[in-house]
Amino acid sequence: MYEKSTLIFEALEIIIFKIFLNMSTYLITGSNRGIGLELCRQITARGDEVIATCRKASSELKNLGVRIEENVDIASEFSITNLRRNLSGIELDCLIHNAGIYEYNSLDNLDQQSIIRQFVVNALSPLSLTKSLKGLLKKSSKIAFITSRMGSIGDNSSGSSYGYRMSKVALSMAAKSLSIDFLKKEIYVAILHPGFVSTRMTGFTRNAITTEESANGLLKRIDSLNKNNTGTFWHSNGEILPW
Repeated sequence: MYEKSTLIFEALEIIIFKIFLNMSTYLITGSNRGIGLELCRQITARGDEVIATCRKASSELKNLGVRIEENVDIASEFSITNLRRNLSGIELDCLIHNAGIYEYNSLDNLDQQSIIRQFVVNALSPLSLTKSLKGLLKKSSKIAFITSRMGSIGDNSSGSSYGYRMSKVALSMAAKSLSIDFLKKEIYVAILHPGFVSTRMTGFTRNAITTEESANGLLKRIDSLNKNNTGTFWHSNGEILPW
């Protein structure tokens, strides 16, 4: 009983401290590298609090001095339950779903297990995590889903990549429905394409923008999110993308 009371008191202290300093709390999934790591870096640099989740923290993430929730596999119900327990007493101003996987599937290499795996990680898991953490959200909280232009049906001019494209379409649809369901709670949802970014997922291609440019654009879109534009599918540069 004493331990529980102490935890409640500490949580109240943190909330009062944040209000006094006008700080916001961001939870970011997939934070150990790439875009997620850079989001953590830029959000911390502007004075806000970051809760970074990942399966295994990188040295770069540890050096940022943010709160790290390690061993978080968003595709694991057990893992999500543990995360929710660890966040007891926390209020989230913004939840950023960044974690995801890419596996190439052509028509000749139509690996059903690969496609299912991408659906689970890229589409179903962010929805399940949102459901688990919705009690930590409040009026004016924001949720950002990092999807992909490859999930745009109207913009598809190159075909293939079946599992990834299909999973990102599903993610965008889930996020759009959430934007409607959460509107009465005054919680707003952004559906965001980060741009073609030089990361490990893209083979660190030189024909791409940097993680710094991408994260900066994503944060501008999140900062501008409100009741009038909730549910919008944006490029990180501000362009509204076709469904």
